[in-house]
Amino acid sequence: MKTTLCMIALTAFAAASSANPNAAAPSTAPAASAPSAAAPAASFDLSGLLQTSVEGSAVPAMGAVLIRQGRLAEIAVTGLRAKGAEARAQAGDVWHLGSNGKAMTATMLARLVERGLLSWDAPLSQLLPALATEMQPAYRDVSLRDLLAHQAGLQADIDESWVAVFHRDKRSLHEQRLAFARLALAQPPAYARASSDAYSNNGYVIAGLVAEQVSGKSYEELMQVELFEPLGLRSAGFGATHRGQILGHKAGLAVEGLAADNPAVVAPAGGIHMSLEDWAKFAIDQMAGEHGRGKLLKTESYQLLHQSARQGGKFALGWRAQSSMAGMSARHLAHTGSNEAWFALIVLRPDSEDAVLVASNAGEDAKADKTVRDLATRCLKALAP
Repeated sequence: MKTTLCMIALTAFAAASSANPNAAAPSTAPAASAPSAAAPAASFDLSGLLQTSVEGSAVPAMGAVLIRQGRLAEIAVTGLRAKGAEARAQAGDVWHLGSNGKAMTATMLARLVERGLLSWDAPLSQLLPALATEMQPAYRDVSLRDLLAHQAGLQADIDESWVAVFHRDKRSLHEQRLAFARLALAQPPAYARASSDAYSNNGYVIAGLVAEQVSGKSYEELMQVELFEPLGLRSAGFGATHRGQILGHKAGLAVEGLAADNPAVVAPAGGIHMSLEDWAKFAIDQMAGEHGRGKLLKTESYQLLHQSARQGGKFALGWRAQSSMAGMSARHLAHTGSNEAWFALIVLRPDSEDAVLVASNAGEDAKADKTVRDLATRCLKALAP
């Protein structure tokens, strides 16, 4: 089983597919609150476009969210919870977000920094003293900020053969993450620290371990206490979904159990599922935080999370930072996530507090990445001034 958490190339959104007049009506959730400004133009039909996207693809179900000026404007879902079954996706169903959870992990760590339990710049040799003599010397000065900005020099992943090993591992998740970090930090550097940036799931698993070390709590407990509860994300959880919810798909078949997700050890890099409404709450808080209205952090902490950590670098902390997208020149924060059975994408425009979130219950083998990006492009253009 391949450890796939994210496909991060976001700059090339393809054109959206054409409308299908024979599509069945999707499920549409009412907005949580009316937007303070005008909603997207009446001619923009999110439900219809979502329906068209599913009908013209091999993706069983999709869901999408539009956020306008910091308010939830519309949520729509359509399609089947599992291919070959009759149950249709519902507005309250949960979706696996893959590496979109990295921004949530970074936010949780920022809470620990504000509390004084962590420092952005403390070196790994101090943060993980038990591994200081074992790790490659090049990693000893790597900081928490380096890990979250993908500039630590770490390899992208550990050897894929270890995935099956961690699926069978009966040790506590903390012990597993310690073992994972030992393997990742023994790998030779991909490049010199802070000289470049390259996407790394390893860095986020290590960052999650650091949080566990300094707090005495599991990563999962920390996410519940520091993020899910303060934001009211009641649907949030970890790992694969199950019957009675939307299921992910591989090779056109619904998957459950071990085949449905990566081992729990890598949850800090992308193992969270939640409803679209709850995902929207997180997105709204991220944007509001930059304007002094965040529920979780100080304004300067949100701003730090959203800035490129290296001059000319691609990555902020948990995000990819871009100056334009979908033909609009504006500051964007974006990410995608996949565990090969799902594909999800989020794009924020923090300055205007507009956002698009799209999720699907299939992976790249069903070209869900293209289908999701096509729909996101149309949504982003509809949100443009």
